[in-house]
Amino acid sequence: MSDLGRPITVDLLVLPGCSLLTLASAVEPLRAANRQSGRTVFDWRFVSVDGVAPVTSSRIGWPVSGKHNAAAKCDVLAIVAGFGAAQMTDRKLIAHIYRAARHATIVIGIESGAWLLARAGLLDDHRAATHWEDFEEFATAFPNVNLRPDRYVTDGRFITTSGASPTFDMMVDLVRRVLGHPAALDVASSFVHDDLRAAGDPQVNVTLGDANHDPRLVRSIRIMETHVDAPVSIAAIAKRVSMSARGLEQLFARQLGQTPGAYFLSLRLAAARRLVNDTRLTMTDIASRTGFSSQSALSRAFSRQFGVAPSRSRKSRSSAV
Repeated sequence: MSDLGRPITVDLLVLPGCSLLTLASAVEPLRAANRQSGRTVFDWRFVSVDGVAPVTSSRIGWPVSGKHNAAAKCDVLAIVAGFGAAQMTDRKLIAHIYRAARHATIVIGIESGAWLLARAGLLDDHRAATHWEDFEEFATAFPNVNLRPDRYVTDGRFITTSGASPTFDMMVDLVRRVLGHPAALDVASSFVHDDLRAAGDPQVNVTLGDANHDPRLVRSIRIMETHVDAPVSIAAIAKRVSMSARGLEQLFARQLGQTPGAYFLSLRLAAARRLVNDTRLTMTDIASRTGFSSQSALSRAFSRQFGVAPSRSRKSRSSAV
């Protein structure tokens, strides 16, 4: 998208449960671009499906200018979602998003917004990104979507981001596409943001996000992250990163202070805890999705790691909410 010579209209459809930081990351680069250029390059508005201020993850209502009109044309439609997006299955909501996407030039699913776009069938046969906490569940729910562990993904007119920081980088990149590279750098500099990252960079959780880590360690962890549901042996991982099993053991001990087996198990149990606390999946399904042979095997490992059985963890989380 290049400069149209008129304000580029941006509708940000805000759904309950999204993050304040993500909302700010979605709009502040656009505000800075307008300020830097001395004119209104981007004309944005926050809207909701019913015109009521959505309650964010911080329990703060986010002001909106009104009710979203799915039939209104816009240059950019951004679906901003967070916690609870996986459970947003209302047919009217999905139909609303589907209709609205037909009237937009670019459609962006921000953080968990990809869930709504995928549920509307808009991401079938497309590459997409979502937050790393949702990776396994999303991949299972939408097998026709080519899910990537990237910070954000652009595929045709669809863009999907994985969180607040990638959303900021994506919006700066949108500024670059409209106003050019120097303007994008000025926008980033205005926030003292000197570490712009590319769309294809893996999410921090996948690669530790630390240049001090050995690239072979990073690749090993990426393999583990993508095989949570069907764990591969440490020997197989070592072979794929061109190391011996013993060498990989030493590398993990030196840089992480634990064995690769223990680290892999902690990843699977972290995924299990997210599914236990944030979904209504059965314990049997959760065991299957995190590579445990049975519900009892999951329960034993979960209890050792977190000091509480998964069923009790879910119950206490529900009562706290």
